[in-house]
This record gives sequence, C-alpha cells and structure tokens, in this order.
Amino acid sequence: MSDKPAEKTAAPPKSKKLLLLVGIAVVIVALIVGGGWFYVSKQRAAALDGEEEETVVAKVKSKEAPVYLPLDNMVVNLADPGGEKVAQIGITLELSDTHATEKVKQYLPTIRSSILILVSQKTSEELLRREGKEKLAADILKEAARPFGGVEEEATDEVEKKDDVGAKKAKGKPKAAQKSQPHEAPPVQRVLFSSFIVQ
Repeated sequence: MSDKPAEKTAAPPKSKKLLLLVGIAVVIVALIVGGGWFYVSKQRAAALDGEEEETVVAKVKSKEAPVYLPLDNMVVNLADPGGEKVAQIGITLELSDTHATEKVKQYLPTIRSSILILVSQKTSEELLRREGKEKLAADILKEAARPFGGVEEEATDEVEKKDDVGAKKAKGKPKAAQKSQPHEAPPVQRVLFSSFIVQ
C-alpha cells in the first residue's frame, strides 16, 4: 500500500515539468513568429521607401534647375505727392529654361522700360505693404510676358471702332479669339526681388 501513494506523489512533478516545457515552447514559437513578422514588415517598408525615393529622384532629375536672369538695380521716382520718394529695386527674372535667356535678353530694354513706367505709377505707401509688393511682382510678370504674346486682353468696342480693317467682324470679340495660332508659354515664369528700398 505504501507503493501507490509514492507513485502519486511522483506524478505531479512530471506533469508540472511538462506544462512548464510546453509553456516555454509556446513562448519561443511566439517570439520566433513575432520576430519573423517584424523583420518581414521592416523589409517591405524599406522596399516601399526605396521605390518612393527612386520615384522622387527621377522626378527631380527630370525637372531642370531654374534659370535666373538678374536685372541691374533700378532707381525710380514714385508717384507720391511732392515727388520726393524714390524706390531702389533689384529684380531677378526666373526663366523657363536656359534657351529662354537669349530670347529674354533681346527684349530686355523693352522689359526694363515697362518696369520703370509701372513702378513710377506706384506710391511709397503701396510699395511698403506686402500686398503692394506682391501685386507689383504680378504686374511686372505681365509686362515681362507682353513682348512674347503672353498677355491676352479683351478688345473693347472703342478699340474695335479705331481698327478700320475687319472692325465689323471682330466687334466685341476677344483678341485671343481672333488669333488662330496657339501661344507658347512665356519664357519669364516668376519675378523675384533681390532688393527693395523705398526712401
């Protein structure tokens, strides 16, 4: 009789050992699976990032670096009462590409003259505000595009009356509608100020 109770006491430590080994095995398998999943997800993310970087690099390579054409500084009397205020402005034109440089240089005297006339119509109060500078840059861009056909204006009835040839046909229609050939983009893309002093 004493043999049976001894066997019962020996059995529980074996089952505890077995449960402990099974638990450790489950934890090890879970760690291996989790580590494998983490590694694979990192590899996928790195591969996607690599593809995105290649796409960004390809886009950057396809776009040319901007081309800039600095103009000489201009000193202009402003339209303030008394005529004592002047503006000293440094302007740089951003061009569409390197080929546009020669094209713009051919019209530079016309562009500079238009800019001088435009600035001379402004007051110091207008030019001291940010909105005034932004509007001036937009107006200069229009003037710089004018020699290249970049400005499309609607013809008014008064302008059409002055035009003797074909006045009846084109009355009230925009000038752009009269032209059959398409415009190419003007070579001047942006106007940047390198200096801006109002005194």
